Amino acid sequence: MLQQLLLFLLLSLPPTLSLNQDGLFLLQAKLQLSDPQNALSDWNHRDATPCNWTAVTCDAATGGVATLDFSNLQLSGPVPATTLCRLPSLASLNFSYNNLNATLPAAAFSACAALLHLDLSQNLLSGAIPATLPDSLVTLDLSCNNFSGDIPASFGQLRQLQSLSLVSNLLAGTLPSSLGNISTLKILRLAYNTFDAGPIPKEFGNLKNLEELWLAGCSLVGPIPPSLGRLSNLLNLDLSQNNLVGDIPEQLVSGLRNIVQIELYENSLSGALPRAAFTNLANLERFDASTNELTGTIPEELCGLKKLGSLNLYENKLEGSLPETIVKSLNLYELKLFNNSLTGSLPSGLGKNSKLQSLDVSYNRFSGEIPARLCDGGALEELILIYNSFSGRIPESLEECKSLRRVRLGNNNFSGVVPEGLWGLPHLYLLELVYNSLSGSISNSISGAWNLSMLLISGNKFSGSIPEGVGELGNLEKFVANNNSLTGRIPKSVFRLSQLDRLVLGDNQLFGEIPVGVGGCKKLNELDLANNRLGGSIPKELGDLPVLNYLDLSGNQFSGEIPIELQKLKPDLLNLSNNQLSGVIPPLYANENYRKSFLGNPGLCKALSGLCPSLGGESEGKSRKYAWIFRFIFVLAGIVLIVGVAWFYFKFRDFKKMKKGFHFSKWRSFHKLGFSEFEIIKLLSEDNVIGSGASGKVYKVALSNGELVAVKKLWRATKMGNESVDSEKDGFEVEVETLGKIRHKNIVRLWCCCNSKDSKLLVYEYMPNGSLADLLHNSKKSLLDWPTRYKIAIDAAEGLSYLHHDCVPSIVHRDVKSSNILLDDEFGAKVADFGVAKIFKGANQGAESMSVIAGSYGYIAPEYAYTLRVNEKSDIYSFGVVILELVTGKLPLDPEYGENDLVKWVQSTLDQKGLDEVIDPTLDIQFREEISKVLSVGLHCTNSLPITRPSMRGVVKKLKEVTELPKSLSGKLSSPYFQEEASDIDHEGSLV
Repeated sequence: MLQQLLLFLLLSLPPTLSLNQDGLFLLQAKLQLSDPQNALSDWNHRDATPCNWTAVTCDAATGGVATLDFSNLQLSGPVPATTLCRLPSLASLNFSYNNLNATLPAAAFSACAALLHLDLSQNLLSGAIPATLPDSLVTLDLSCNNFSGDIPASFGQLRQLQSLSLVSNLLAGTLPSSLGNISTLKILRLAYNTFDAGPIPKEFGNLKNLEELWLAGCSLVGPIPPSLGRLSNLLNLDLSQNNLVGDIPEQLVSGLRNIVQIELYENSLSGALPRAAFTNLANLERFDASTNELTGTIPEELCGLKKLGSLNLYENKLEGSLPETIVKSLNLYELKLFNNSLTGSLPSGLGKNSKLQSLDVSYNRFSGEIPARLCDGGALEELILIYNSFSGRIPESLEECKSLRRVRLGNNNFSGVVPEGLWGLPHLYLLELVYNSLSGSISNSISGAWNLSMLLISGNKFSGSIPEGVGELGNLEKFVANNNSLTGRIPKSVFRLSQLDRLVLGDNQLFGEIPVGVGGCKKLNELDLANNRLGGSIPKELGDLPVLNYLDLSGNQFSGEIPIELQKLKPDLLNLSNNQLSGVIPPLYANENYRKSFLGNPGLCKALSGLCPSLGGESEGKSRKYAWIFRFIFVLAGIVLIVGVAWFYFKFRDFKKMKKGFHFSKWRSFHKLGFSEFEIIKLLSEDNVIGSGASGKVYKVALSNGELVAVKKLWRATKMGNESVDSEKDGFEVEVETLGKIRHKNIVRLWCCCNSKDSKLLVYEYMPNGSLADLLHNSKKSLLDWPTRYKIAIDAAEGLSYLHHDCVPSIVHRDVKSSNILLDDEFGAKVADFGVAKIFKGANQGAESMSVIAGSYGYIAPEYAYTLRVNEKSDIYSFGVVILELVTGKLPLDPEYGENDLVKWVQSTLDQKGLDEVIDPTLDIQFREEISKVLSVGLHCTNSLPITRPSMRGVVKKLKEVTELPKSLSGKLSSPYFQEEASDIDHEGSLV
């Protein structure tokens, strides 16, 4: 009624206000929209015509409004379709990338007689898709909304439609066969909807003009209809992530003569690949049929296509050899055949005629030598040949391949000396040569590999000393060289590597002392120097390594006393056996739990009773035998007495505590503890509370041994985000199930737990700097300069990457946010709070439906909120929001954003005001280039389409490369450089 009154007033204005009729209609439409950015502020009744207004373009001949482009204006409210359809010349209407959030009436656009192009993509529209649309439509894009229900069968009557895109909605039903009646259609995109299981309509074969068919993630079942082979103009066919079965039809491949890209990965296709049919696909550039059940051999005709650039046939059951015709593919840049049963040798000319970038043939039965000309094109970045039977020498040509980033040659039969230049390639990120028969020494030229993060050479015949140049590798995280014949001393420079996480040099012939300065490796998690000839004393500095969790110095010649400082470690593995240690054992370790850690040290025999075997005679043995019998009787009586007294004490004297539910029999430990669980309960006073929430309270507890722990006391009913967990596993059980099993330097450590009738306790390591949210959004923000924030981002990303890629089964956190990222005394970040985590135990780890939403507003991925379907991409979106917090210093939700969130605010501010308006003004501008690159990673993570987000492994890689990228890439926030690399795949395990 109000809108009608306003329109009446507008139409009643005096003749001096001469705005034409189209302008009046637009002003009426504006009244129905919310415009928080005042993007339409220049729309007014003072102008004679609206042709110069924002978003308006008029027809040059008639002067009528022909095009309305409202994209990226942050508008919300309903689509004013009825009003806009009164514009007689309106041919194009674009509302993409806004916040429109209403339903569309069934006949919303039926009156738009001249409308040719309608784009409502990337909004929040819901309800059914209008069944009545103008017959004149040429393009219709409703992608990335919340539309539900079936695709209207009436779409088949749009006989002029050339492009139809309904990607990423909540559409149900099956694909309507009536779409096969739109003979003019060139583009059909229906991917990523919640369709019911159904086949591909054979009527789609009637779309003779179709150039792109995108049906990924559409719940398709059954075979691929041969009728699709009639689509002779098709350039791109994507049927991935469905449940299609059967062979690839001969008619399909023989008919698609103009095809550029075919994607069939993650289906259930079986049978052999068609052979002669590929001769008709002269224009094929990309073929992906990975993760299926394909058998037989790889067709020579497919490999010989001259325009073929990418061939992905990994994770099938293919046999035979790689055809020599692959050398004829002049544009080949990607070849991935891992996880098959392929045999024979790789063609010797592979890489000679094309700029090959990525070669992955892992987990096959290939043999022979590495082709010498793989890098002739100067573009090879990835060479992954693990778990085959390759032999011979590593070709010297690879030492000139400056583009190489990842080389994985492990578990083969390579021999000879590694080419000297290969050690020092400047862009090399990963060098893995494990379990071959390689010999020679590690070249000092390795100092030139400034980007090297992982050096894995165990299980070979390397000799000589470790070069000082290893200490120049400032990015080195893992140095694993056990089971070789290395000699000499450990270079002092190795312990200057501040990023080093694993140092494994066991089973070599190293001698000398552990160099002074080992305390500089603050990130060292594993130190294995077992079975060498090392001597001297054990450095007390080892006790100052905050995350050292595995320490093995066994089988050496260490002497002197065990440093008392080692008590600060509490490692999962401590092995000092078979040395020449003497003196006393530190009290923390002087118990049965650590007995095996000290065996074979004669000087420690008196330090722990029974540590050394008896050397007495037979009579002495008999007397000791009787002594042990009497001792056993007295000990048994003592135990009975103690148990009785303890039972009486706890049953009556501490009855109130028992009533509260802390049953000591319910304690469960996950690490070797240096404190008593009983001590925890005594210290849970209100004076020690440091946090409180819907699930319970968190206490800071100072133990008698000087250690600090954090204790979370959960109420009986825990919460998941904003919902109860009654319908899913209890949050306590989930946290125990996950944190109790996993070990990682960037995952908060769960010491122990107690599950009783009324209350539940979780005891964690204490993180003195609290949560990231606490520091970032209060007065202590100044402590977080950019290098610290960057370090936090990498630490948290590595923790999540471990959950997604290295845990078996994988774990999705489901509540990633800044308040669940905790900081230690050096601002090292650890992911915490696994109360709503989801463990994917099935073989198919795709999206899984939840009964309720877990997570926190502002961090929840759009598709999770709409569909309750969760996978690792939901965590990646949430982590992207955390990155945006680090860059902007802003909260994920704030009144400043209006109806938007931080993601939308960053996108719009970047477009309208530029980078400097997004970056937290408290950050030093000298880091502007790095900040812009990290922001790019965050924006990539928060892409609205889950399929386009990187993996967490990819996120870690991109973040680490931020300080290594060429300056020419700075500021390119949408650069393809930040697109996920196809190499970040699960089959490569924890080494990637």
